[in-house]
Amino acid sequence: MEARSTGVQPRSTLFSTRLKTSLLVTLILGVWYGQALEMITGKIPYLEAVNGSTVLLPCKYASCVGIQDLFFQWSFNDTDPANRLCDAVIKDEFTEPRHLNIYKDRVEFVGSTKDQNVSILLWNITFEDGGVYTCYGKNPKEKGRFHNATFTLVVVDELKVVDNSLGILIASCVGGFIGLLVCYALIKNLTLFIIAKLDEKNKECLVTSSGIDNTENGLSGSKSTPKATPKKA
Repeated sequence: MEARSTGVQPRSTLFSTRLKTSLLVTLILGVWYGQALEMITGKIPYLEAVNGSTVLLPCKYASCVGIQDLFFQWSFNDTDPANRLCDAVIKDEFTEPRHLNIYKDRVEFVGSTKDQNVSILLWNITFEDGGVYTCYGKNPKEKGRFHNATFTLVVVDELKVVDNSLGILIASCVGGFIGLLVCYALIKNLTLFIIAKLDEKNKECLVTSSGIDNTENGLSGSKSTPKATPKKA
């Protein structure tokens, strides 16, 4: 009898094929997300500032795949268009923002494409300016997905003076203790050195001043007892 093919793959082959496909998709997605745009407002996205002062709201962007017509926007407290502060489009890595729009008074754009920086200044802040500021970015190279980072501003009458007296006292005590340990170690080593030198000199004196009579035994540096003169017959 002739063997006929049913056209159906074994279950083990189908499972292996699906597993490879799943792993490939996971790898592609992992690389894609690893290259995604990042909006960064700093390691400490929080600031206390005095009423009436001028503050910098920092924001930088980064992308492993590069940018093309990157859209960025600053907003205050939420995404409501009425709370927009500024927005613009950055054509590429070498072009400064174009069509820069400033929507609020006392807002100044101070960023630069050269530094991948889209920071803004907020002049003469008031208590009403306290809140959460959001820096948005959208890169068409990533299918237009939005990315954002936040920065919190707290406006106060005056900055609190932090009392560092206890910390300074502790640091001084620790430093003094370490200094004493170093001095003790130096004095100890110097004393041991002097004692060792004195011991060496004492040993040399004992050897050179030895008075043991070893002449008859052929030892040098020894004293001999004179022999009696023989009597005449």
